[in-house]
Amino acid sequence: MPVVIGALALSACAPDRTPSDPLLVGDQLVAPSPAVSPPSSSPDGTVLPLDGPARALALDTATRTLAVAVDAKEIRLFSVDSPQTPPRVVPVPDKVTSLSPAGDGALFAAIPSANTLVRLDVRTGGTETSTVEGAPSGATVVNGQTVVSLRNRNAVAVLDGGKVTREITGFFAPTAVLRGAENDALVLDSNRTALIEVNVAEGRVASALRAGDGATNAVTDRFGRALVVDTRGGELLAFSPSPFLMKQRFPVPGTPYGIAYDAKRDLAWITLTERNEVVGFHVAGGEPVEKHRFRTVRQPDSVAVDPDSGKVYVASADREGIQVVQP
Repeated sequence: MPVVIGALALSACAPDRTPSDPLLVGDQLVAPSPAVSPPSSSPDGTVLPLDGPARALALDTATRTLAVAVDAKEIRLFSVDSPQTPPRVVPVPDKVTSLSPAGDGALFAAIPSANTLVRLDVRTGGTETSTVEGAPSGATVVNGQTVVSLRNRNAVAVLDGGKVTREITGFFAPTAVLRGAENDALVLDSNRTALIEVNVAEGRVASALRAGDGATNAVTDRFGRALVVDTRGGELLAFSPSPFLMKQRFPVPGTPYGIAYDAKRDLAWITLTERNEVVGFHVAGGEPVEKHRFRTVRQPDSVAVDPDSGKVYVASADREGIQVVQP
């Protein structure tokens, strides 16, 4: 059964000490990290050069554009259909730590160091900047409202017209937020390694479930499930939306970290940072089934997939570029 959480009770717990909480894995609130990858050896596919480490990756299907955030305080936009063409460059206030879909050919870029959320119009390259105090770490859209996870405020902000209209408390370190069922958002709390349902319309935390031993990244699939990477535990977890339950947990050795989902083929692509590999699992059945496995560039911390072609894009956080693989 999901653990029902009182938002006010949780928000009273200081994030710098170990509170009493049924979802905590151990005595320390420490978010997991990707493994330090070994040197890469003959990555499969082709590799596009990139003069720096890639920090975030996203593919916008409406514009067929691959967005890559780099340390140079910019986002580079590559054409999926012509990846060798020099990318468009969009400057941003500081380093982007996550990119996520904003709908209608747009992406959200979270910039925690600048307390900034950028909405990037991929077609034009134009940006809209919102100040969101508390180190925004991710964003999504629920019923026309922008929902932003705030790592340093242990909260989730709801924006309307680029302005914060509400904060929902009850978290320890919200690192990502996904669109859930109906009025819900799903918040991944990495320090607590929990997946938390938030009723955005009512402005309250609904329920929560433990997500392995060290969850880091998550996506939703076409069935409305949340697919969560347990980096510390070496597993892929699947959570159903109604009822909110963990339905699957599947071993994925090799320190899994990045995840992307191909809705046309029901493939979850997961990077293995300990091995410099990316694995494609078919996830439509009773348990995941491995369909593909490729060698990658070093430090494959992020991955994206083009559902039209099935091509997989893996970005190196160690300056080895962007890898393109056709399964």
